[in-house]
Parts: sequence; structure tokens; C-alpha cells
Amino acid sequence: MQGKLHSDLDKGEGTVKYTLSGDGAGTVFTIDETTGDIHAIRSLDREEKPFYTLRAQAVDIETRKPLEPESEFIIKVQDINDNEPKFLDGPYIASVPEMSPVGAYVLQVKATDADDPTYGNSARVVYSILQGQPYFSIDPKTGVIRTALPNMDREVKEQYQVLIQAKDMGGQLGGLAGTTIVNITLTDVNDNPPRFPKSIFHLKVPESSPVGSAIGRIRAVDPDFGQNAEIEYNIVPGDGGNLFDIVTDEDTQEGVIKLKKPLDFETKKAYTFKVEASNVHLDHRFHSAGPFKDTATVKISVLDVDEPPVFSKPLYTMEVYEDTPVGTIIGAVTAQDLDVGSSAVRYLIDWKSDGDSYFTIDATEGTIATNELLDRESTAQYNFSIIASKVSNPLLTSRVNILINVLDVNEFPPEISVPYETAVCENAKPGQIIQIVSAADRDLSPAGQQFSFKLSPEAAIKPNFTVRDFRNNTAGIETRRNGYSRRQQELYFLPIVIEDSSYPVQSSTNTMTIRVCRCDSDGTILSCNVEAIFLPVGLSTGALIAILLCIVILLAIVVLYVALRRQKKKDTLMTSKEDIRDNVIHYDDEGGGEEDTQAFDIGALRNPKVIEDNKIRRDIKPDSLCLPRQRPPVEDNTDIRDFINQRLQENDVDPTAPPYDSLATYAYEGSGSVADSLSSIESLTTEADQDYNYLTDWGPRFKVLADMFGEEESYNPDKVT
Repeated sequence: MQGKLHSDLDKGEGTVKYTLSGDGAGTVFTIDETTGDIHAIRSLDREEKPFYTLRAQAVDIETRKPLEPESEFIIKVQDINDNEPKFLDGPYIASVPEMSPVGAYVLQVKATDADDPTYGNSARVVYSILQGQPYFSIDPKTGVIRTALPNMDREVKEQYQVLIQAKDMGGQLGGLAGTTIVNITLTDVNDNPPRFPKSIFHLKVPESSPVGSAIGRIRAVDPDFGQNAEIEYNIVPGDGGNLFDIVTDEDTQEGVIKLKKPLDFETKKAYTFKVEASNVHLDHRFHSAGPFKDTATVKISVLDVDEPPVFSKPLYTMEVYEDTPVGTIIGAVTAQDLDVGSSAVRYLIDWKSDGDSYFTIDATEGTIATNELLDRESTAQYNFSIIASKVSNPLLTSRVNILINVLDVNEFPPEISVPYETAVCENAKPGQIIQIVSAADRDLSPAGQQFSFKLSPEAAIKPNFTVRDFRNNTAGIETRRNGYSRRQQELYFLPIVIEDSSYPVQSSTNTMTIRVCRCDSDGTILSCNVEAIFLPVGLSTGALIAILLCIVILLAIVVLYVALRRQKKKDTLMTSKEDIRDNVIHYDDEGGGEEDTQAFDIGALRNPKVIEDNKIRRDIKPDSLCLPRQRPPVEDNTDIRDFINQRLQENDVDPTAPPYDSLATYAYEGSGSVADSLSSIESLTTEADQDYNYLTDWGPRFKVLADMFGEEESYNPDKVT
């Protein structure tokens, strides 16, 4: 993208500078300061930001003064079709009743296209079904899904998965598309009546069954689901029907037969009645299929049994205050023998639980008393079992659960809930709230308990701070002075008395530490450190950074100077005679050397009769300005020539030789060599008698060595020139 700004005062002489500011300046857009050309420095996304508001100004390049008032302009991003439609709410879950007619409404899906709907067809979406036909159809414009087949039965197939596509550009070729899945469930309707699986149900009931207890269950089957499968059971008036009742179990849809009156085996041993099962929620559209109810016969036989004692309650709940004296009776349980010739009952505590040792029970009366002192903060609730047995038959026992809640006694004072880091500004004004505090009580506080806050009596005399009780279990620390000085006092200790509203009243004194800090005019804390008081006022952070930077630069200069001095000293030592003798100079020349006895015949190389015709080295380029000294030619040595030819033939026929050319250089060492022997073992002359000028004739590779020995000779104080 490119735009241009131009001022009428710009005569093209380079005296005008253009500046750009505002939304995206420098990050999205940049301006040529000389020409005023505006360029986009990164790609733009209309969906991310549709327009940018910028400001431009022309200023004098020398005086930096504006030549014209600042102007504002808007850059609008033009849209292209670069976003496919998206189903933001997908995947969808929908339902439709079974047996619905064709065209029944199921769900409306909606795809959103982030492109500009006012520009072209980039955001015009068309809907279609890719999977789910012929059961469902969709409106291409609205996205409404409807049923396409009649009488779809849930009992045959309940779940359907439909794949919906949304395509922009009006569905034309080249448009972008997005898909979503719609999971459609056929909901149930009451199109099936309940049916009993058998016509007669036989039940056996002990005569000792308590009134209201369940004595049996019967069930009718309904293939429908949910509320359409809810069944209502009724006893048809007849023989014995007035002694029993039937209710529906909401979870299993079974008919639970309960006892309305006590049974007596000696009076009547059997009862017969009919039960009717019908649907609770009827659908009048399906009444033509027949009555939505069924009937079965129930036969009940009464059994004569010896029953254990029966407790008066299924669960006993008791309460006791903590610290109650040992032996205090807190409640009682009751069990009875309902058989003819009722027997006495004995009680005992089931000692399987560790907590049972806190209580005892009277074996005859069933009264429960404390056996130890109780502490609610340690254990707030006890749960154990009591067993009742008949004296006439101790094997017949029954069990009941006892739940004892330990009630709280106000024994702990309230305290500040959390430690607070409280600070006050030096420029604080009287009446400012600098901290909100709250309290906590380890006791089990009853509903509506209130905490009160106040200063301790000794701190209420000429206080620097005071406590304002908000009457909602919180309080505020309020300043009483006009400003505080860290130089005079950095820390203040404020004792606060907190009381609760229970009986007896408990209170505690909590000391809060308040630190004096330096703040700005808005009350923002800048520093609370003691060291900050003594810093020079005129020394800013930038000045400190500049001083540290100068120190670092000076240290770097010193380190560099020391390193250069050490390097210069090392170079000077390298030029001395002692260092030359102690250093080994290594050259990476080709050749085996003295230790390579496998590559050539060392005896042939040491033959004193072998002398080269020409002493010029063949492995380096000779220096044209430095002519070698003439030596008398020596006769050719056939041993060396035969040795080289033999090595050449061996390499030609060697299959393991590398597939490239290689150069092997052989040179003489010893009396037959141009350089004679390089070893000092057999030297007969002293170092002072050596003439090293011939090293300059060996070429560039020996130039460093020639310079070193030539310099050594020139600086020899014993030599007379």
C-alpha cells in the first residue's frame, strides 16, 4: 500500500520534513520524511482492524517548527474473501419428537463470515446438507433444518448425525466453505402402553413387618422413555386391598407395595387383590391404538416369624456441648419386641469404631452418656452404632446409627485473619484509611456473630492512628496526623483489641506494624527502605547509570592496556637466542621424514654419493630475485630412480589406492642433501661458526626461519663487522 502527503510549502528543496503519528505509526505505516510517501510495512487484516486514524505534519527540517497545523486522516482497509464461514456454536445438538410430520422444525444453524458483508459476495453464505439425507433437509438461505421423512420411530433409531456445509460467494465456484456436525435425537412420545410381563405376582410377608414398610415390588414394562414411561399403580378395591398401598418408585418405575396396617398370622394368612398400571402422561393422538393401561393379580402370604427388636427411629441424632462433665446423659434409644409375648431388650455399643469410647449406654434403659471430655475443635461429630438384642433370644439383634454433634462453647478469642503489610505515606492527611483489616475466630461462630474493633486503652492517648469499626466484621486503620517523617520514626506499632459477641465474651490484642514510606502526589508508594532516606536528592537514576558506565569503560581500558603490555613482552622474548633454541618450528611439508621407514629406503637417501644436478627446489616456486648459490653437480644415483619407479608401479596396480592423484615428495637428508643434515647431533662447528645466509635460497617456506637466524647473526655482539 502506498499513499502520499504533500505540503504547499514544500518546493522540493529538501527543507520540509514530514512526520507521522497516531494509530499504527511506525509499526504498520511509515512515512518518507523527505517526499511524504506513506508505506505499509506489514500486511493488513481488515478483520483484525478495519481502519487506522493517523496524523501528519510538515515541519521545517532546520528549525523543527511546524509549517502547517497537524492534519488527521483515516486509512480504510479494503476487504478480500480470505475467511471461510465458521459455525461458532458448532457442533450442534438438537432434538425432534418421533412420529413428527414432514417439515417439522428441528434447528437453525448459523455460520459467520468475518469478511465485509457490504463488499461483494464475500460474506454471502449458502447452506447445504452433505450427510443426513433423506431424513432431514435444510433451507439454503436461513439454515433451518426440518424433517424430510414422516413417522420416524425412536424405538427403531434414536440418533442421527447430519453434516452441514456453509459456503460463501453465494455458493458459487471458488467460494470458501466450512462444515459443522448436527447431532439430532428423536425424543420420545407416548405411543406405547405399559404391560405386565405376567398376570399373577406372589409375595411373602412376615407378620412382624412394620406399618409403612415395603413388602414387595411388581413392575409393568413400557418401551417409551422419560415421562412417557412413567407408570401409575393403583390397587383395585377387593379382598384385602384396604391393608395395603402401592406407590411408584420414581427411579425404577416399579410398583412398591407397602403395609398400611399391622398383619397377624393367627388372624389371616393370605390376601389377594388386583393392581392396575397406567401411564401418567397420555398422548391423545394415539388413543385409537387401545387403552393405555394393564391389570395383574397380587397374592400375599403372611409368614409367622420371630423378629428382632425394632428401634423407634431409623437414625438418632443428638447434640452435646463440648466440655460437658463425664457421665452426663445426652439422649436415649428405644427398641421393642413386636412378637407375641414380648421379650425385654438389652442395648450395647458396637465397639468397631475408635470414637465409641467417648460414650457409654445403659444396657437396660438405652440412655447414652459421655465417657470423656469432648473438644469440638478436635472432633465436631461422632457416628457409631447401637445394637439391640432380645433377652429371650440374644441371637436376634438389630442395629441403628447414632449421630452426635458436638456444640461449640466460646473459648477462643478472635484474631486478625492474616498478617498485614501496612504502610503510610509521609504526605498522608488526617482521616485517610490506609488498611482494611478483618478477624477470624477458631470457634464455630453462630449466625449473626459480630466482631468489634478498638484501640487498646494505652494507645488511645494522643494516637498517631485510630481504628474505625465498620460494623461488618471489618475495620479500617485511620491516620490522625498531617504527615509522617521517616527520619523521625520509621515504624509505628498499633495495638488493636478485637472482641466477639458470643458468651462469654472473648477478646485479644493484636499489634499491627505500620511502616512510613515515601509516596508521590497520587499516594503511590515509591520507597520504604531506610537507605533511600540518605540518597542525595539531586542525583537521578540516569546520573547513577552514567557513573557506572564510565567506571566500566575505565576498567575495560585498563584491562586492554595490561593485555597489550603482556603481548608485547611475549613478542620480545620470542626474538631472543634462548627462546629460539627452546622453540620448535613446525612445517606441514609432504614427505615421510626420518621415522617413515615404510615409504622409502632410508639407506638410499643417506647415500653420500647421491647429489642432485640442480639444487633448486622442485616443490616450491623459486624466487627470481634470489638466485641460488652454484654447487658442483653430482652424478645421478640410479638407486633413487629405481626406488621411485618401483613405488609408482605399486600404486598403479594397487586396488585400494584412493581414486585421485596424490603427490609424494622425496628429498635427501645428510651429506648428499642440498641443505646437508638438519640435525645438530653430528655438527662439528659451533653456532657462532654457522652461516645461515643460505636459508634465504630455500624459498618462501623458509623465509621466517632465515629472517630469525639472520637477525640473530646481525645482532651478535661478538661478531666484528
